[in-house]
Amino acid sequence: MVTSPHPLASEAGAEVLRQGGTAIEAAVAIGAVLSVVMPHFCGIGGDAVWVLADEKGESRCLLGLGQAARTLPDFSAPIPLRGPGVMLTSASAVESWKTALDFSARHWGGRQSPASLLEAAILYAEEGYEPAASQRFWEDFRREELARWPGFKEIFVEDNGLLRQPQLAASLKTLAAEGLESFYHGALAARLAKGFAEVGSPLTASDLQNTKTREAAPERLDYRGLTLLAPPPPTQGLTTLAIMGILSHFDFSALPLESAERMHLLVEAVKQAFLDRLRIGDPDFTALDASFFLDPQRLAAKAKAIDPRQALLWPQPFRHGETVFFGVVDQQGRAASVLQSTFFDWGSGVPVGDTGILWHNRAASFSVEAGHPNQIRPGKRPFFTLNPGIALKQGRPHLVYGTQGADGQPQTLSVVLNGLIDYGLTPEEALAQPRFLLGRTFSDARDSLKLEGEGHESLWRALGHDVTFLSRLSPIFGQAGVIRLRPGHGAEGAHDPRGEGIALRL
Repeated sequence: MVTSPHPLASEAGAEVLRQGGTAIEAAVAIGAVLSVVMPHFCGIGGDAVWVLADEKGESRCLLGLGQAARTLPDFSAPIPLRGPGVMLTSASAVESWKTALDFSARHWGGRQSPASLLEAAILYAEEGYEPAASQRFWEDFRREELARWPGFKEIFVEDNGLLRQPQLAASLKTLAAEGLESFYHGALAARLAKGFAEVGSPLTASDLQNTKTREAAPERLDYRGLTLLAPPPPTQGLTTLAIMGILSHFDFSALPLESAERMHLLVEAVKQAFLDRLRIGDPDFTALDASFFLDPQRLAAKAKAIDPRQALLWPQPFRHGETVFFGVVDQQGRAASVLQSTFFDWGSGVPVGDTGILWHNRAASFSVEAGHPNQIRPGKRPFFTLNPGIALKQGRPHLVYGTQGADGQPQTLSVVLNGLIDYGLTPEEALAQPRFLLGRTFSDARDSLKLEGEGHESLWRALGHDVTFLSRLSPIFGQAGVIRLRPGHGAEGAHDPRGEGIALRL
């Protein structure tokens, strides 16, 4: 089974599975297509995080996270959000595909070639596709900005309602012909390095060559008989697990699904976990004890600190970010849970040279404050919001899940997982639940609590929340996906009703 935010990507992954491919191979095909048909959320100029588990529950994480350039400018002001000034870190999405396929060949018997897995993506880049409503939404939202970005419009060619990306098609063909490593060591790498120099980015050919995907053990937390897996730092996987660890101390059986009392507990658990999140940085540069975040006594104390009748004041700033989640389970029960991102919608807004590749703006996550855990340093990876997950049941993959949304990712996952596990919802029901979003959004600069739909307004205010109500199924609340495996019943899955994504069962 596959789930992704775009039908063309889901179909590409399903076709790989029909041919006997592994979950990893199908995920690469999905990721490649999404890099073409969802250029506002991801691309080969971005990063990726993978959580993998085989049918026996053996699990690994692949952290395809680009590192800061070896030579950095002096920072007298915060790092900009767009433009060449934020092009400070390499991109590791393609390197993560290579690492994942190597893992598939070594451990899962994978045999598909990168060239075959890129075929669908090349087709849509070359011959065109009809942009989804999600892409049109962000084009309209950023219309004035897009018009000011040099070279941006030129990489997209619209004809009879179809959008083609001929330069990107040529870059993908290079990867198919010369191998994925060409992005970092070959002809495409040389073109990228030339493009960096032309726009004034400090990234060089050497920085591309030094880009590596890290393989690591996932972080773990037991919740209601399941083992939740999340990627380690510098991602916020620990934050998602901490939220669920706090929620494990509450009994939801007496709380109605859409009650304000239930959602209040979820919001307050998010706040308690987010209080620790600023400690997360690249463990190669920042002293970090992951066990601190998931210490049972600490989580119990945080649960006890939640007042069921009063909201905690919330002063923390909010970080935006867009991404895509896709998940795959193959015929052997092996699972891949993946997030791929250029950070903000359209990333830095800068196409690199003649490659048709939009570079990401993940370096905007860095701090320039001296001594900050996330202070920018040469070769350092920034804090990453990407945190896909897998839940094991009796040692085997049971849930595959993830969501778009930067700071909103742990918040959305708390609603989805609580609905799936504590309320027994189906994937469709869990994804259709009303959600919340704590902090600023693109449409509202206040640090209020955004609630999806209306209801219980007087109760929310009595609890001390500064609330703003947004429409149901608003794209502001992100796009999530879920696959659930049940022994004897096969797989069931869904993608978010807030977008056009679909799940396909073979």
